[in-house]
Amino acid sequence: MSTLAGAERRGAASGREAMPPDVEYALRLGDDALVLSQRLSEWITRAPALEEEMALANIALDLLGQARALLTHAGEREGHGRDEDALAFLRPERELRNCLLVELPGGDFGRTVARLLLFSAYQLELYASLQLSTDPMLAAVAARAVKEVAYHRNHAILWTLRLGDGTEESHRRIQRGLDEVWPYAAELFESDPLVRDLARRGVAIDPSGLRATWDGAVRAVLAEATLTVPDDGWAPSGGRLGLHTEHLGYLFAEMQHLHRSHPGASW
Repeated sequence: MSTLAGAERRGAASGREAMPPDVEYALRLGDDALVLSQRLSEWITRAPALEEEMALANIALDLLGQARALLTHAGEREGHGRDEDALAFLRPERELRNCLLVELPGGDFGRTVARLLLFSAYQLELYASLQLSTDPMLAAVAARAVKEVAYHRNHAILWTLRLGDGTEESHRRIQRGLDEVWPYAAELFESDPLVRDLARRGVAIDPSGLRATWDGAVRAVLAEATLTVPDDGWAPSGGRLGLHTEHLGYLFAEMQHLHRSHPGASW
């Protein structure tokens, strides 16, 4: 999963038609939000407190709103008649462009908090910059989303501090969760020719330029929470090109079941 060029060759060999760059970029952002929304919604009825269940549900709904806007935009730009539902429910997993971090199972609450901290800190930097996109739709989505994501990050910070500097057991669990998800954060900042070209045209943000600010912000939180920053090393990737972990298939089988079982159904 770590070789982007190899994944591109395999995609071409399979006959998959390359999408326009702006469509591909919108799908990357939209799929990130869609998949993490689904993962967070799994905590409904399972969160450690009713208040936290409501908080995670609201964060999931925020992400779903971002996904709907971005997938609708991608479908309109693609011009093949696919709307947000078709892109969410009728694509196979190899056509999903989300990063691997968001598709990992939530695990226990400490792992979910650690992932939310890493991802929301990245999203906040991304959308703060994307507000200046030359694509009016992306700029509008970013302007709305940056306010939502600021809350997501603050919520994750509060829980990181509470668990990390709490009991011995809470500290152990969030440290373990952080160690598990940390390697996947590197993919958030990978650049490629597609995104670099869009960034030169003012459409996209090259994520490699966000790493330093993200790193400083996250490390400051972890230090205050008395948590140890994991060592950088193994860094899996490939999600942007459709190479996913085995977890996404199970997630999408559940998510897409109703829509595929009743084609064309509506409320």
